[in-house]
Amino acid sequence: MFSLIKARINQGSQYIKDIGGAEVKKPFRGFPGISSTPCRAGCESCRELCPTRAISLDPVQIDLGKCIFCGDCESGCPGNIITFSSFHKIAASSLGNLVIDKNTTVESYSQRAITSRAEIKKVFGRSLKLRQISAGGCNGCEMELNACSNVNFDMQRFGIEFVASPRHADGVVITGPISENMAFAVEDTYKAVPGPKIIILVGACAISGGLFASSPALNREFLREHPVDLYVPGCPPHPLTFINGVLSIIK
Repeated sequence: MFSLIKARINQGSQYIKDIGGAEVKKPFRGFPGISSTPCRAGCESCRELCPTRAISLDPVQIDLGKCIFCGDCESGCPGNIITFSSFHKIAASSLGNLVIDKNTTVESYSQRAITSRAEIKKVFGRSLKLRQISAGGCNGCEMELNACSNVNFDMQRFGIEFVASPRHADGVVITGPISENMAFAVEDTYKAVPGPKIIILVGACAISGGLFASSPALNREFLREHPVDLYVPGCPPHPLTFINGVLSIIK
């Protein structure tokens, strides 16, 4: 008994009480800031270093849907134009909102990143059941989604949980770039979810194809046919990024 009490005191609280106010510390890379300082003439270091072509120049912009947060652009930029913060609330409800530039601050991004359909808040505001589909992923995003349900993050307290059957779900969570072999399974699973339903993409692979965007082994036709309600960027995203993103569209 005394050893259990001692362990409890030493370890402190095992769960995060305030999900919305929780902070993630470095070395976690989150929201990137872009300096207003002009780039050196002819310098394209950041774009050349980016493995997913997430960076464009004139002006400098970063597409968080393509970014894998490797940090190569930050370390390789001679002018320190790009710096990553540890701000983790970077989910968005549209692809356009994922593109940031020098005028995008944490505050402005937080205000515009997520807009939710009234139907989602009305139907899923009290309870949201999700079926997760690993569509050719590496299991990085899948592991972080599993962590959302552990004692630390405990997203079930908000009525959000993963279910085993699409028949019991309100929507699907897709990870991975959607390989040709998984294309039918993704479509079939989505059709099995009763309406109204939502689609959430988690990770750079699901959002843009990530490192595999140009691979002939992908079939992303599903995303051209069905509207997506939430994009959760990262490689992989932090559990708090996913939970706060979902809470933003259902609250």
